[in-house]
Amino acid sequence: MGRLRDLAAEDNSDTGIDMSPLIDCVFILLIFFIVTTTFVEETGVEVDKPQAASSVRLEKTSILIALTDKGEVVYGGREIGVSGVQPLVKRMLQKEEVPVIIQADTAAQSGLLVRIIDEAKLAGAVKVSIASRQSKS
Repeated sequence: MGRLRDLAAEDNSDTGIDMSPLIDCVFILLIFFIVTTTFVEETGVEVDKPQAASSVRLEKTSILIALTDKGEVVYGGREIGVSGVQPLVKRMLQKEEVPVIIQADTAAQSGLLVRIIDEAKLAGAVKVSIASRQSKS
């Protein structure tokens, strides 16, 4: 009779699934996705870019400066003005040699666009590009 009592006691024991390996796997996947995700940097304003047949994709790491139709020069969601372009580009180029991409609105003044390009080049930028939409052919 002692044997039956031992078997019955084992059946009543709490059998469950160990969740710690599953939680470890979830955390490892989370870390993997965080590390491998690339974040797209935007200027913070909506700009109507002109179309160009010769447009190509540039590198993901770049300095994005926006020029709105109202003449505002925007970087990272805040207005920096034309005078803020040169110090910004100098500071960014100290970390890494990256291209400067200007997202100019189609209605923006060309004189202001030329001043921004000039300020970026005076700051030491070797590669200054103007963003455009690829034309639909």
